[in-house]
Amino acid sequence: MKTSTNEHKHLSHEEVDKLIITLKDRFHTHMHRHEGIEWEEVEQALRERPEKLWSLNQMEQTSGEPDVIGMEEGGSYVFCDCSKESPKGRRSTCYDLKALESRKKHKPEHNAMDLAAFMGIDLLTEDQYRSIQKLDEFDLKTSSWIQTPQDIRNLGGALFCDRRYGKVFVYHNGAESYYAARGFRGILYI
Repeated sequence: MKTSTNEHKHLSHEEVDKLIITLKDRFHTHMHRHEGIEWEEVEQALRERPEKLWSLNQMEQTSGEPDVIGMEEGGSYVFCDCSKESPKGRRSTCYDLKALESRKKHKPEHNAMDLAAFMGIDLLTEDQYRSIQKLDEFDLKTSSWIQTPQDIRNLGGALFCDRRYGKVFVYHNGAESYYAARGFRGILYI
């Protein structure tokens, strides 16, 4: 994935239509994730926010399979990566730029925090990660970086989660570490 800040963040009409169809199909396939929410209202919100469509498309293109998981009090729809495993297009990333720059050898191509910022999304918090696990079972074979409290990050660590043995686990690792089975899940408000 390109991370150039000069890239034009706009989708063509054809790309918008294709993304809307994909999101609509996923929405109707997984109604348990968004009970009481009507697709027509979601689609209207999407079409009114083209810059958010670009971010959703980035989530889709990196195999995140974004879906509506709720609605905020202010009326914003909450989209989250709902791929069964951590999104394939966002794996093998260390936690942040500081971690990436600290690596002397075998640097990964990206870091999770900067890639998420480029995409216009946020990494999940621990609470958000636990919440999505109530909707479906995710990360049974992979793991996902989550937002890490600054005091932990200041000591060189970062947090990640997965689901094993029917439970959600939160772990720590050096922020500079990266693995083929660890990526990150994003969240986006529309």
